Amino acid sequence: MANWSDPRTTPSGLGGAAAGAQDVAFDAGLRSYMLSVYNYMASGVLLTGLVAMAFAWGGADSMAAKILINGGILRYVVMFAPLIFVMVLSFGINRLSTAQAQGLFWAYAVTMGLSLSSIFLMYTGASIAQTFFATAAAFAGLSLYGYTTKKDLSGFGTFLIMGVVGLFVAMLINIFLKSTVMDLAISAIGVLLFAGLTAYDTQKIKSIYAYVAGTDMMGKTVVMGALSLYLDFINMFLFLLRFMGSSRN
Repeated sequence: MANWSDPRTTPSGLGGAAAGAQDVAFDAGLRSYMLSVYNYMASGVLLTGLVAMAFAWGGADSMAAKILINGGILRYVVMFAPLIFVMVLSFGINRLSTAQAQGLFWAYAVTMGLSLSSIFLMYTGASIAQTFFATAAAFAGLSLYGYTTKKDLSGFGTFLIMGVVGLFVAMLINIFLKSTVMDLAISAIGVLLFAGLTAYDTQKIKSIYAYVAGTDMMGKTVVMGALSLYLDFINMFLFLLRFMGSSRN
């Protein structure tokens, strides 16, 4: 859900053999572009997972336990650092070089791993693995739908983003209410919202290719596309984990 444009169009053809050749070249370029997006996204998720496991290694004696539970102000640095990276990438992408955007993406994946290491202290490894594979299967299906559907999903974008804003407001409120029923409702809505955003973002990323193909912006849009899908995957995983996760206590 990065802060970037949302076109829903395809390039115009010429006609006859020229149009056919242009379409073939465009399709090949689009496949390569989307593969790059998915490679970055999947590598980012893998890096986050490896960092989270390493940081949480040792359970109660791990660095994760010492910092995220007893780390004082350092705890909040680790927790909120990923948000800073997202804001820099989302709002500063036009001023960044492709190499800088890529570096920030990898740094973001590492800081997210540090932040998410706490789930290995809260849930069993088996339930985390089960939830991860369930999320991966759902993500693959939803992203495939977003890529192949002829239906314009842009109309759902505003609704979904407003829903996410409302969801996080509800989460803040529930910190004080501590309502179990509200927590379950938030988790269910969160899964649905980020499922919808997976399809929406995939179609948006696909559409943007028509505008950036062959330009200097293509490398940066690959990173931003990967970031959007990464956020969709991670959030869907975390909300689903609240249903499927088995507590260590």
